[in-house]
Parts: sequence; structure tokens; C-alpha cells
Amino acid sequence: MHDIVLLGINHKTAPVELRECIAFSKEETGTAVQKLHRKPHIKEVVLFSTCNRVELLFVTDDKTQTISNTKNFIAEFNKIPQEDFESALYIHAGDEAVRHVFRVASSLDSMVVGEPQILGQIKDAYRMATEVKAAGVILNRLFHRAFFVAKRIRTETGIGDRAVSISYAA
Repeated sequence: MHDIVLLGINHKTAPVELRECIAFSKEETGTAVQKLHRKPHIKEVVLFSTCNRVELLFVTDDKTQTISNTKNFIAEFNKIPQEDFESALYIHAGDEAVRHVFRVASSLDSMVVGEPQILGQIKDAYRMATEVKAAGVILNRLFHRAFFVAKRIRTETGIGDRAVSISYAA
């Protein structure tokens, strides 16, 4: 049995200084995804890293070991002690992880609800994972459904009809 697990940190759980310490640049993302995908128990992985969040989504056959390995990986890759970020992490599994991806893709979990950039950033992260063959059947289905849900929410609610930015919201 494979589980879907999401591990992340965002603008709600950590200050920008901490998020910057564990963020992955575009150049680092491909390498990080490949390294994570080679770890035991990780069957599929997508990593998205923006100024407001770093989230890693896995398909795994050992949830506990994958979470532990991922925390260690983040610490080693970013050269930051695990204790510095562990309390800011959130972990979702199963349906909760899927719902979280839908909320993020739909911009319902953004600092400014309705901002349009997050969907493109998630599509880029998914594309990167597929290019390095780290996203398989399960995450393929999940992300295509998330893209559909996000488009539907934007269309049916008009959530993104106005220009959205922090300054606009103020």
C-alpha cells in the first residue's frame, strides 16, 4: 500500500527568514527531486518552492521513514540544523494531503487569496518532476486533478478576476 504524504513549511508556520533558509532555487529543485526519488521508500516526489512555501509531496510505502529521511535531507541540503525548522513543519497524509494540494493550487491557501502565480509555480514543479521521472501515475493523476479543480474554482467563483497583490490588498 502506498501513501500520499505532504511535508511543508509556509507563510503561516514560519517567518520569511526561515523560509529563505530552506527554500530551493529553480536550479536546485531538479537535483533535490532526483536525490529524494532515489531514497528508500519514496516512489514518487514533487517539490515546490516559492517565496511563501516549500512543500514536498510523496508517494511512499513507509510514511514514517519518508518523513524522517525528508527532514534529514532538508537539513543536509540546506545546511541548517533540523531543530531550526522542525517545529514550523506541517505534515498531511492521504486525503488531507490531496485536499491541501487542491487548496494551494486554487490559491485558497495563499497569503493573498486568489493570486494567480501559484498555479503556474505548481505546474512548473510538476513538470520538473516528470522530466526527471520522479512523478508517476499517482502524482500524475493528483496534479492533473488539482489543475482542473483550480481552474474550476477560478472560473466559477471569480476569485482571480481582479489584479491581486499585497499592495492591492492593502
